[in-house]
Amino acid sequence: MATKRLLGTTLGRRIIAGFVAAATIGGLAACSSGSGDTGGGEPSGKLQILVSSSDATDAGFRAVNDAFEKRYPKVDVVFSTVSNDNYPATKSSRLTAGNLDLFVVKGLMETPSYAKDAATDDARLAKAGALVDLTDEPFLKKYTPSLLDSQAIGGKQYAVPTGVSYYTGVFYNKKIFADNGLKIPTTWGEFTAVVDALKAKGVTPFGMGGKDSWPAGLPMLASAASLYPTVADKQKLAKELWTNKAKLTDPTEVKVLQQTEYVLQNSQQGAAGADYASIPAGFAAGDFAMTVDGTWDQPTLDAAVAQSFDYGYFPFPGSDDAADNALLNGKTELQLAVPTSAKNKTAALAWLKFFSDTKNYEVFLQKSGFSSAQPGVSASEFLQSIGDYTKSYEPAWDQVWFANNKAGQDAVFPFNYPALNPLGSATPEQAAEAAQKAWSAAG
Repeated sequence: MATKRLLGTTLGRRIIAGFVAAATIGGLAACSSGSGDTGGGEPSGKLQILVSSSDATDAGFRAVNDAFEKRYPKVDVVFSTVSNDNYPATKSSRLTAGNLDLFVVKGLMETPSYAKDAATDDARLAKAGALVDLTDEPFLKKYTPSLLDSQAIGGKQYAVPTGVSYYTGVFYNKKIFADNGLKIPTTWGEFTAVVDALKAKGVTPFGMGGKDSWPAGLPMLASAASLYPTVADKQKLAKELWTNKAKLTDPTEVKVLQQTEYVLQNSQQGAAGADYASIPAGFAAGDFAMTVDGTWDQPTLDAAVAQSFDYGYFPFPGSDDAADNALLNGKTELQLAVPTSAKNKTAALAWLKFFSDTKNYEVFLQKSGFSSAQPGVSASEFLQSIGDYTKSYEPAWDQVWFANNKAGQDAVFPFNYPALNPLGSATPEQAAEAAQKAWSAAG
């Protein structure tokens, strides 16, 4: 969360946040990187850290913070967590005020030439010189080179990747499946047959928290993972949409919305108004058989379940070809950067070095539920159980797509899932038409 916290208002606010970022970049680039610093000596003073909040990652960061303060008793870590919806605005205001030393950046990646004006806010910060260049920091050598390559801006590194999450899969209740003679589906036909069998027995197929909108976008990303199964497929679609060689009303694009609607229509009563945070407890209680969610929620599930509860995770099988459904899609999680305006850059760099130490990093992974961004770090039993689905890394659709800030809200994702019933009132075809109209208006 990704995103978990990657969809809905967080991405949608790029349209607004882009204007805020422009002012922020100008202010940060003018600041001195040495302001309030300790000159590269023993860390001391306040270390201001800001992250977008989730229960599991907050626990991981707090464990590292506690250990860091014991190692460096002269440092006072001031750790702030903000909801994903409020994070962009909070980040901008605190960067402008110059009271941040370490913070989460999102979407740090090179922008393709066809979408050069759609760079993410944090990529703009890096290019404007508002983020500290970490390229030559020794601790970066601990991280998987391919992940670092994916987040490079102009060949330079500006952030530490905290892990990898996969979020195009389905958690399922093993007991409910066994009691009803069901097997893990590997094709769309098998998947709908499972849903039909569950409904015939009076079992609600899916649990979904749609109150904040973005969780309902996870089935959209999951469907796109199957219908555009390789990164090349996704990149081709993104480029062809930007260059108007493809339309959001084309058959496969509409099918993404149809499959998303299918999950929404077969979710629990009141799903549109349900809190995302309530889903783990409902899933553990057997209120529904499956939930489309990210691996980041595995620690939360473990905290919510009874001893007898057993669950698994499989890729969303949106294609009729099982080979297209063989891998989970994911993203690099919660990249941590130091602004050049940091008043305590020494402590911030010391924290990143401390975090990157294998022993400390393993503690963070255990609590956060992320897959490792460092090679050779042991995985949890759960992550080992999905190893066949993650043996080859495939980025999710939202890691390839760049929103056009000139387009309307219906084309932000650009698969217009918020318009679908019960989140909205549109059919998949109507939602696609609205998205294409909004996209075309951008020119």
